[in-house]
Parts: sequence; C-alpha cells; structure tokens
Amino acid sequence: TKAHSTTKRRIILLSPQGVLFNQKLSRDLAEEEHLVLICGHYEGVDERVKTLITDEISIGDYILTGGEIPALTVVDALIRHIPGVLGSELSPEDESFSNGLLEYPQYTRPEVYRGMVVPKVLLSGNHKEIQLFRRKEALKRTFRKRPDLFKKLKLSELDESLLNENN
Repeated sequence: TKAHSTTKRRIILLSPQGVLFNQKLSRDLAEEEHLVLICGHYEGVDERVKTLITDEISIGDYILTGGEIPALTVVDALIRHIPGVLGSELSPEDESFSNGLLEYPQYTRPEVYRGMVVPKVLLSGNHKEIQLFRRKEALKRTFRKRPDLFKKLKLSELDESLLNENN
C-alpha cells in the first residue's frame, strides 16, 4: 500500500559480511519505529534483494545455516531496551556492555554454598558500599576477561582508586 511505501524503515540483512552487532547498535535499533530483518539461508539471498537493504549486520565471525538465529539474537537484544519489556526500567542499564563493562558477579541465597560465602558488603544493606563493590568487581572482571573492552574505557578517578585498592 501507499502508506507502507512512504514509511521510513530500516531493512536489515543478517549476513557475515555486515557490521558487527553490539550493544550500541541494539540500543540504536530499539529506537526505530519500523525494522525489517531479512534472513538468508545456506547461500544467502538473491543479489537483487540486496538493493533494498539499508543495513547489513553480522553477529560474529562464523557461518550459520541461515539468518534466522542471528535475527532472533538481534530482536532479543534490542527489545530489552523497549520500556516495559523488562521488570525494572533500570535493568538493562545494569547489565554487561551497557556501560562498556562486563556485569559484576551475581550472588543468591544461601549465604554460604559449598563453603563459598556471599561477600559481606552485599549483606550489609549499605547501598553506597554495594554500588562501589559492584563497580570495582565489574572493572576487575572486564580487565581480566575482556581486555579489549577495558582498553576502550575512560576510567574516572573513582575507577582508578577502586582498582588500586588491595582487596
């Protein structure tokens, strides 16, 4: 219909040749009103269809049998940014990559499991100390597990101080 032809939409081809999908791109896509995801299968899509695409996205440097799983990955990542999808509006901001860091360690009950204890600060009820603990642990985890991400961080004085603490 005419309404559909004038509607601004992003037409995305899921392809190993596309730009690498990341958290920033998922936030950007979540702001769009209309998205169309095109999924190739085995050999890809007809070259003539590629003239319609506005974006080409890859979820990584590997080949799958089709674009369906990458499309699901993209959809799952971006809907988390839509208000009301998650239980808490703050939830997506506390998760890995939202601020360039991996997520801090998570702990549940019981307080002691197989001799391993929940850090005392998390049981203290002191929200400021808990926040500092989580920031420090996220910084340490990112440094250890994803030095590529850590290098991109702009550390604050507080971050430097947390990293220089002995524990």
